[in-house]
Amino acid sequence: MAITNTDRTSYFPLIEKRYGEEMSYWFTVMKKLEDKKYPEQISHLKENYGFSQAHANALVMYSRGSKSAARFTSVSDYYKSLDPKQTKLVKAIFSVIKKKHPKLTLVIAWNQPMLKSGDKYVFGVSTAKNHILIAPWSAKVLKKFAPHFKEYRVNKKTIALPNGWKVNGKLLCDMVKAGLEEKSI
Repeated sequence: MAITNTDRTSYFPLIEKRYGEEMSYWFTVMKKLEDKKYPEQISHLKENYGFSQAHANALVMYSRGSKSAARFTSVSDYYKSLDPKQTKLVKAIFSVIKKKHPKLTLVIAWNQPMLKSGDKYVFGVSTAKNHILIAPWSAKVLKKFAPHFKEYRVNKKTIALPNGWKVNGKLLCDMVKAGLEEKSI
């Protein structure tokens, strides 16, 4: 389920309760780590204080000046953040899927565009500099369709496609259909 309150301070009462110190203590810890990189700060909190990833991320990001986890309030905001070539590709992917599955809703969750049916996510896209990642939201669906993407990098939950990928609408729609069937939607 997506976090509805993206304000990083919403984690502070839980951090104080779970780790037994007031936030002033944790800000002092972070001040001592301010010259470290993000992964080092996260590791320090996890290894030395037993922080969960979510709590460590909230404290580190807050200490770095990011007060909210929300970057995009709409899909159009997300598109504006992309390179025009990626925007065209991501829009084409969602367009072909929505044409075949018009009842799916395109939303922003975890700062990425996702397709939902009711409260269930069925397909998502994220971007990096040199590629996009598609996510069918199902290990079974990913495994079933991985052979169709053998020339690309298939990860544990995503498939990395080059920015110049030619959209295969039938393949994408078949993936979404399989995901919907698996979730009995």
